[in-house]
Amino acid sequence: MRVVIKVGTSLIAPGGQIDANLLRAMVDQFDLNKNEYLIVTSGAIAAGMSGLALRKRPSGVPGMQACAAVGQSKLMHTYERLFFGKKVVAQLLLSSDDFTSPVRYRNLQNALAELLSLGVVPIVNENDSVSVRELVGAFGDNDELSALLATTVQADWLLLLTDVDGFYMPGVRKEPRLLRTVRKLTPALEELCDGKGKLGTGGMRSKLRAAKVASEAGVHVAIVNGRHPHAIEWAMERKIGTYFPPKRGAR
Repeated sequence: MRVVIKVGTSLIAPGGQIDANLLRAMVDQFDLNKNEYLIVTSGAIAAGMSGLALRKRPSGVPGMQACAAVGQSKLMHTYERLFFGKKVVAQLLLSSDDFTSPVRYRNLQNALAELLSLGVVPIVNENDSVSVRELVGAFGDNDELSALLATTVQADWLLLLTDVDGFYMPGVRKEPRLLRTVRKLTPALEELCDGKGKLGTGGMRSKLRAAKVASEAGVHVAIVNGRHPHAIEWAMERKIGTYFPPKRGAR
Protein backbone atom coordinates (compact mmCIF):
# COMPACT_ATOMS: atom_id res chain seq x y z
CA MET A 1 0.00 0.00 0.00
CA ARG A 2 1.23 3.48 -0.86
CA VAL A 3 0.59 6.21 1.72
CA VAL A 4 1.20 9.96 1.48
CA ILE A 5 1.42 11.67 4.86
CA LYS A 6 1.23 15.43 5.18
CA VAL A 7 2.54 16.97 8.41
CA GLY A 8 1.38 20.52 9.11
CA THR A 9 3.32 23.40 10.62
CA SER A 10 1.16 23.38 13.74
CA LEU A 11 2.38 19.83 14.42
CA ILE A 12 5.97 19.79 13.28
CA ALA A 13 7.11 23.14 14.64
CA PRO A 14 4.75 24.53 17.27
CA GLY A 15 6.05 27.91 18.37
CA GLY A 16 8.83 27.68 15.78
CA GLN A 17 10.62 24.68 17.30
CA ILE A 18 10.75 21.32 15.50
CA ASP A 19 8.99 18.72 17.65
CA ALA A 20 11.34 15.78 17.09
CA ASN A 21 9.53 13.65 19.66
CA LEU A 22 6.23 13.93 17.82
CA LEU A 23 7.90 13.17 14.49
CA ARG A 24 9.63 10.16 16.03
CA ALA A 25 6.30 8.89 17.32
CA MET A 26 4.86 9.30 13.82
CA VAL A 27 7.71 7.44 12.11
CA ASP A 28 7.49 4.65 14.67
CA GLN A 29 3.95 4.00 13.42
CA PHE A 30 5.15 3.29 9.88
CA ASP A 31 4.98 -0.33 8.73
CA LEU A 32 8.07 0.01 6.53
CA ASN A 33 8.10 -3.67 5.59
CA LYS A 34 4.56 -3.56 4.25
CA ASN A 35 3.86 -0.06 2.92
CA GLU A 36 5.50 2.68 0.87
CA TYR A 37 5.49 6.15 2.44
CA LEU A 38 5.93 9.65 1.10
CA ILE A 39 6.04 12.56 3.55
CA VAL A 40 4.93 16.08 2.68
CA THR A 41 6.39 18.22 5.41
CA SER A 42 5.64 21.81 6.32
CA GLY A 43 7.53 23.80 8.93
CA ALA A 44 10.62 25.06 7.09
CA ILE A 45 9.84 28.73 7.67
CA ALA A 46 8.87 28.16 11.30
CA ALA A 47 12.02 26.11 11.91
CA GLY A 48 14.09 28.77 10.19
CA MET A 49 12.65 31.42 12.48
CA SER A 50 14.07 29.46 15.40
CA GLY A 51 17.45 29.07 13.71
CA LEU A 52 17.62 32.79 13.02
CA ALA A 53 16.31 33.73 16.49
CA LEU A 54 13.27 35.52 15.05
CA ARG A 55 10.23 35.92 17.27
CA LYS A 56 7.76 36.77 14.52
CA ARG A 57 7.20 35.40 11.04
CA PRO A 58 8.74 37.83 8.51
CA SER A 59 6.21 39.90 6.62
CA GLY A 60 8.38 40.29 3.53
CA VAL A 61 9.15 37.64 0.93
CA PRO A 62 12.98 37.85 1.22
CA GLY A 63 12.75 37.24 4.98
CA MET A 64 10.53 34.21 4.46
CA GLN A 65 12.91 32.90 1.78
CA ALA A 66 15.81 33.13 4.21
CA CYS A 67 13.83 31.35 6.94
CA ALA A 68 12.80 28.61 4.51
CA ALA A 69 16.39 28.01 3.39
CA VAL A 70 17.67 27.77 6.97
CA GLY A 71 14.71 25.75 8.20
CA GLN A 72 14.73 23.23 5.35
CA SER A 73 18.19 22.01 6.29
CA LYS A 74 17.02 21.60 9.90
CA LEU A 75 14.01 19.60 8.72
CA MET A 76 16.04 17.23 6.58
CA HIS A 77 18.59 16.71 9.34
CA THR A 78 15.73 15.73 11.63
CA TYR A 79 14.22 13.27 9.16
CA GLU A 80 17.59 11.69 8.39
CA ARG A 81 18.10 11.02 12.10
CA LEU A 82 14.60 9.61 12.50
CA PHE A 83 15.00 7.14 9.61
CA PHE A 84 18.62 6.24 10.34
CA GLY A 85 19.05 2.48 10.16
CA LYS A 86 15.52 2.07 8.76
CA LYS A 87 15.26 3.74 5.37
CA VAL A 88 17.11 6.13 3.11
CA VAL A 89 15.33 9.47 2.71
CA ALA A 90 15.43 11.87 -0.24
CA GLN A 91 14.55 15.56 -0.44
CA LEU A 92 12.27 16.89 -3.18
CA LEU A 93 11.48 20.62 -3.29
CA LEU A 94 8.60 21.28 -5.66
CA SER A 95 6.68 24.20 -7.10
CA SER A 96 3.36 24.42 -8.91
CA ASP A 97 5.25 24.40 -12.23
CA ASP A 98 6.28 20.80 -11.56
CA PHE A 99 2.62 19.82 -11.91
CA THR A 100 1.58 22.15 -14.74
CA SER A 101 4.51 21.76 -17.12
CA PRO A 102 4.18 18.45 -19.05
CA VAL A 103 7.94 17.96 -19.23
CA ARG A 104 8.59 18.74 -15.57
CA TYR A 105 5.62 16.62 -14.52
CA ARG A 106 6.94 13.64 -16.45
CA ASN A 107 10.37 14.13 -14.90
CA LEU A 108 8.77 14.26 -11.46
CA GLN A 109 6.86 11.04 -12.11
CA ASN A 110 10.03 9.29 -13.24
CA ALA A 111 12.02 10.46 -10.23
CA LEU A 112 9.33 9.41 -7.76
CA ALA A 113 8.88 6.01 -9.40
CA GLU A 114 12.62 5.33 -9.22
CA LEU A 115 12.91 6.45 -5.59
CA LEU A 116 10.00 4.26 -4.52
CA SER A 117 11.37 1.27 -6.42
CA LEU A 118 14.62 1.68 -4.48
CA GLY A 119 12.78 1.71 -1.16
CA VAL A 120 13.54 5.38 -0.49
CA VAL A 121 11.17 7.59 1.54
CA PRO A 122 10.70 10.89 -0.34
CA ILE A 123 10.51 13.95 1.92
CA VAL A 124 8.63 16.59 -0.06
CA ASN A 125 8.20 20.30 0.57
CA GLU A 126 7.31 23.33 -1.49
CA ASN A 127 10.30 25.25 -2.78
CA ASP A 128 9.87 28.25 -0.51
CA SER A 129 13.44 29.52 -0.74
CA VAL A 130 13.20 30.43 -4.45
CA SER A 131 9.51 30.32 -5.42
CA VAL A 132 7.50 33.38 -4.41
CA ARG A 133 4.14 31.87 -5.37
CA GLU A 134 4.50 29.12 -2.79
CA LEU A 135 5.39 31.65 -0.09
CA VAL A 136 2.13 33.51 -0.65
CA GLY A 137 0.10 30.34 -0.28
CA ALA A 138 -0.13 28.72 -3.72
CA PHE A 139 -0.22 25.30 -2.04
CA GLY A 140 -2.08 26.26 1.16
CA ASP A 141 0.65 25.18 3.59
CA ASN A 142 1.34 22.05 1.51
CA ASP A 143 -2.23 20.73 1.68
CA GLU A 144 -2.82 21.03 -2.06
CA LEU A 145 0.73 19.86 -2.72
CA SER A 146 0.07 16.65 -0.81
CA ALA A 147 -3.12 16.05 -2.81
CA LEU A 148 -1.30 16.57 -6.11
CA LEU A 149 1.50 14.28 -4.98
CA ALA A 150 -0.95 11.56 -3.89
CA THR A 151 -2.61 11.79 -7.29
CA THR A 152 0.73 11.70 -9.13
CA VAL A 153 1.91 8.50 -7.43
CA GLN A 154 -1.59 6.96 -7.38
CA ALA A 155 -1.47 6.59 -3.62
CA ASP A 156 -3.95 4.44 -1.76
CA TRP A 157 -4.18 6.89 1.14
CA LEU A 158 -3.55 10.56 1.88
CA LEU A 159 -3.40 11.36 5.59
CA LEU A 160 -3.53 15.04 6.49
CA LEU A 161 -2.07 15.20 9.99
CA THR A 162 -2.99 18.29 11.97
CA ASP A 163 -3.51 19.40 15.59
CA VAL A 164 -7.29 18.84 15.67
CA ASP A 165 -9.33 15.65 15.53
CA GLY A 166 -10.84 16.34 12.11
CA PHE A 167 -13.46 18.58 10.55
CA TYR A 168 -16.01 19.92 12.98
CA MET A 169 -19.50 21.08 12.06
CA PRO A 170 -20.27 24.19 14.13
CA GLY A 171 -23.44 24.00 16.24
CA VAL A 172 -25.84 26.88 16.81
CA ARG A 173 -26.75 25.86 20.33
CA LYS A 174 -24.72 22.70 20.76
CA GLU A 175 -21.02 21.90 20.86
CA PRO A 176 -19.30 21.52 17.47
CA ARG A 177 -19.77 18.03 16.04
CA LEU A 178 -16.97 16.02 14.43
CA LEU A 179 -17.95 14.86 10.96
CA ARG A 180 -16.71 11.31 10.57
CA THR A 181 -17.37 11.05 6.82
CA VAL A 182 -17.62 13.70 4.11
CA ARG A 183 -18.89 12.27 0.84
CA LYS A 184 -19.21 15.57 -1.00
CA LEU A 185 -17.46 18.85 -0.34
CA THR A 186 -19.85 21.74 -0.89
CA PRO A 187 -19.28 25.52 -0.82
CA ALA A 188 -21.42 25.61 2.33
CA LEU A 189 -18.99 23.28 4.12
CA GLU A 190 -16.03 25.39 3.03
CA GLU A 191 -17.67 28.49 4.46
CA LEU A 192 -17.75 26.83 7.89
CA CYS A 193 -13.94 26.67 8.03
CA ASP A 194 -11.86 28.93 10.20
CA GLY A 195 -8.82 30.94 9.13
CA LYS A 196 -5.12 30.26 8.92
CA GLY A 197 -2.78 29.24 11.69
CA LYS A 198 -0.27 31.62 13.29
CA LEU A 199 2.82 30.05 11.73
CA GLY A 200 1.36 28.22 8.76
CA THR A 201 -0.47 29.41 5.66
CA GLY A 202 -3.16 26.78 5.42
CA GLY A 203 -6.19 26.00 7.53
CA MET A 204 -9.13 23.61 7.47
CA ARG A 205 -10.46 25.06 4.23
CA SER A 206 -7.29 24.16 2.32
CA LYS A 207 -7.40 20.67 3.86
CA LEU A 208 -10.96 20.17 2.65
CA ARG A 209 -9.99 21.29 -0.83
CA ALA A 210 -6.99 18.96 -0.81
CA ALA A 211 -9.23 16.10 0.30
CA LYS A 212 -11.58 16.85 -2.57
CA VAL A 213 -8.79 16.81 -5.17
CA ALA A 214 -7.32 13.53 -3.92
CA SER A 215 -10.59 11.69 -3.29
CA GLU A 216 -11.90 12.62 -6.75
CA ALA A 217 -8.71 11.06 -8.14
CA GLY A 218 -9.45 7.77 -6.38
CA VAL A 219 -7.45 8.25 -3.16
CA HIS A 220 -8.76 7.51 0.33
CA VAL A 221 -8.28 10.65 2.45
CA ALA A 222 -8.44 11.36 6.18
CA ILE A 223 -7.92 14.49 8.25
CA VAL A 224 -6.67 13.33 11.63
CA ASN A 225 -4.98 14.55 14.80
CA GLY A 226 -1.30 13.71 14.38
CA ARG A 227 -0.77 13.74 18.15
CA HIS A 228 -2.84 10.58 18.53
CA PRO A 229 -0.52 7.63 19.33
CA HIS A 230 -2.21 5.47 16.67
CA ALA A 231 -3.11 8.24 14.22
CA ILE A 232 -1.90 6.54 11.05
CA GLU A 233 -3.26 3.04 11.64
CA TRP A 234 -6.56 4.10 13.17
CA ALA A 235 -7.24 6.77 10.54
CA MET A 236 -6.93 4.17 7.78
CA GLU A 237 -9.23 1.89 9.77
CA ARG A 238 -11.68 4.84 10.01
CA LYS A 239 -11.67 4.75 13.80
CA ILE A 240 -10.65 8.40 14.16
CA GLY A 241 -10.57 11.57 12.09
CA THR A 242 -12.70 12.71 9.18
CA TYR A 243 -12.79 10.33 6.22
CA PHE A 244 -13.28 11.21 2.54
CA PRO A 245 -14.09 8.14 0.42
CA PRO A 246 -12.62 7.95 -3.11
CA LYS A 247 -14.78 8.70 -6.10
CA ARG A 248 -16.02 5.53 -7.73
CA GLY A 249 -14.46 4.75 -11.06
CA ALA A 250 -11.74 7.37 -10.67
CA ARG A 251 -9.07 4.80 -11.60
